[in-house]
Amino acid sequence: MKVSFVSFGPMHKELEKEILNKFHDLYQKDWYINGPEVKSFESEFANFCGANYCIGCGNGLSSLYLILRGYEIHEGDEVIVPSNTYIATALAVSYTGAKPVFVEPDIKTYLINPELIEEKITEKTKAIIVVHLYGQPADMDSINQIAKKYGLKVIEDAAQAHGAKYKGIRAGNLGDAAGFSFYPSKNLGALGDAGAVVTNDLALATKVKALTNYGSDRKYHNIYQGINSRLDEIQAGFLRIKLRHLDQWNKQRQMIAERYLTQITQTQIIKPSINQDSEPIWHVFAVRTKKRQDFQKYLEENGIQTVIHYPIPIHLQEAYKDLNMSRGQLPIAEQIADEEISLPMWYGMTDEEISYVIETTNGWKPNAL
Repeated sequence: MKVSFVSFGPMHKELEKEILNKFHDLYQKDWYINGPEVKSFESEFANFCGANYCIGCGNGLSSLYLILRGYEIHEGDEVIVPSNTYIATALAVSYTGAKPVFVEPDIKTYLINPELIEEKITEKTKAIIVVHLYGQPADMDSINQIAKKYGLKVIEDAAQAHGAKYKGIRAGNLGDAAGFSFYPSKNLGALGDAGAVVTNDLALATKVKALTNYGSDRKYHNIYQGINSRLDEIQAGFLRIKLRHLDQWNKQRQMIAERYLTQITQTQIIKPSINQDSEPIWHVFAVRTKKRQDFQKYLEENGIQTVIHYPIPIHLQEAYKDLNMSRGQLPIAEQIADEEISLPMWYGMTDEEISYVIETTNGWKPNAL
């Protein structure tokens, strides 16, 4: 049996007629930018998250950058970010001229460790970016308490957490503002690049809306040095269709994860821990093993695709050599980078495919390799 790491097939087959009808409708209307589909999606996604405002933009990286710009974070400032995340989290900070300051994760959850945040706060610190990595919300009560103590903004990087909940509240409504990505592989994915900012802050929402469109609050009137990062009508239309199915899709991911968590018994595989206050939506099911190369090869030989997230931590990337950080300075992020491997996780996996992944994983004999 062959099991892909991810497949859009089942999802897109179910929606094919509706997607094609939507495209035909929009094609006939000849309105592709800042139209009614965008406005409707913004309203619907804000409501989904339980927030007041949503502003569509071009991608997830832009969403974080726009929030930072909206809060006037700039050169000379510092922003706390997790050491274990995709590089886009740090890039958004760097694009403003500010400095990303890395805080290590909890090795069990892979999420930023609130107990390590305060020691990294200085008079230059302006915000904490919290990443709900792999679809599991971080410990938001602890983080919000720290932020309140020091007068910091809390920004959610919710690029992998569409629909995830913390104490019953959805990602996107757990801090001052949240950035979402709708990259095609996300739980809520467009058919191209797309993103959004979600917030309850009217002043921020108004500024971000202008920043996405060259800093313009009305045609040919530019109040900021903005950028061009807009959600287009076609992607908004597709996202509106998919949003109606998101809870159903997430439920299946949760079912798959529950089977992985309870039925994978291979002792060399370390499964993720779940914060008791969280309801993850499992964008990725990440496990760890000290014999990752052998495990990945074994699964590949048995027809199971895997992906490694993220093999080089940000502080060791050439792009951040100016930080002058070396191996050993962020050992937990480095350990995760050396050991993490993600198992197949997607809507439409059959019971047979799930069982095959579990049985094959349990059948791995690393000591014989």
